[in-house]
Amino acid sequence: MTGLTRGSARPNQWLRNLNAKIASIPMILTAMVIFVGGTAWTVVYSFTNSKLLPRLAFVGFDQYERLWAAPRWLVSIQNLAVFGCLSLVFSLVIGFVLAALMDQKIRFENTFRTIMLYPFALSFIVTGLVWQWLLNPQYGIQSIVRSLGWTSFSFDPLYNSNIVIYGILIAALWQGTGLVMCLMLAGLRGIDEDIWKAARVDGIPMWKTYVLIIIPMMRGVFITTLVIIASGIVKVYDLVVAQTSGGPGIASEVPAKYVYDYMFQAQNLGQGFAASTMMLVTVAIIIVPWAYLEFGGGRKRG
Repeated sequence: MTGLTRGSARPNQWLRNLNAKIASIPMILTAMVIFVGGTAWTVVYSFTNSKLLPRLAFVGFDQYERLWAAPRWLVSIQNLAVFGCLSLVFSLVIGFVLAALMDQKIRFENTFRTIMLYPFALSFIVTGLVWQWLLNPQYGIQSIVRSLGWTSFSFDPLYNSNIVIYGILIAALWQGTGLVMCLMLAGLRGIDEDIWKAARVDGIPMWKTYVLIIIPMMRGVFITTLVIIASGIVKVYDLVVAQTSGGPGIASEVPAKYVYDYMFQAQNLGQGFAASTMMLVTVAIIIVPWAYLEFGGGRKRG
């Protein structure tokens, strides 16, 4: 009798929330067909010599050999590494510092928060065009400073191939730091006030309270912010196009622009597919170990 009861309970578990499960079927099919299927299709055709149209004429790893022998691709990887590392560090540091200052219950907090978050509402194209003008030596910051008397002042990163990626970084930080600040501020507001009181009673300096107590408690917020920033870094494209179009020369080239140019301008789908596959592999190398530690092995050990 007990066995029948247990056996009849199992089908009931499958029928629980049946409407929600049925409603999720289109989303699951969309994810499987478009995302998983599209990814597999891209990887398969990266081993072909597809040009204007995709065709199953396999050439092995030829496209990858050409990819890693191309100076333009190597420059784009180097730029992405520099842009990505600096963007992660500065976004987290500046965003957290601004959030910590905002958490001091300052006056006009809503106004300051709106001002800081406003750039994130703009598209990357608008941001890129604005900063292209600001960094223009004839009309922007350099011209304004020189008009004030500092005639030797020079600041034209978008026209210097050695530092052009830093000019793009400035625009990216201006747009994205406000969102990081709001995420961090939400995390800080979730900290129990008793923790601050206990730290003050024990005489712990404020900076030690942040470093040793508050930041470890905000681990989830930092991980979420890190994922959001990283996703924006990997797909950075329109900001570069709006500011420099990859110039001077190929000095500000990035992988996403390389993929777009080869697929839609050079009409070399095989090379574009190979480049996009390498971007996918790079993301997987970073995400898979983190996901395993976060949701798999780490929790099982706990």
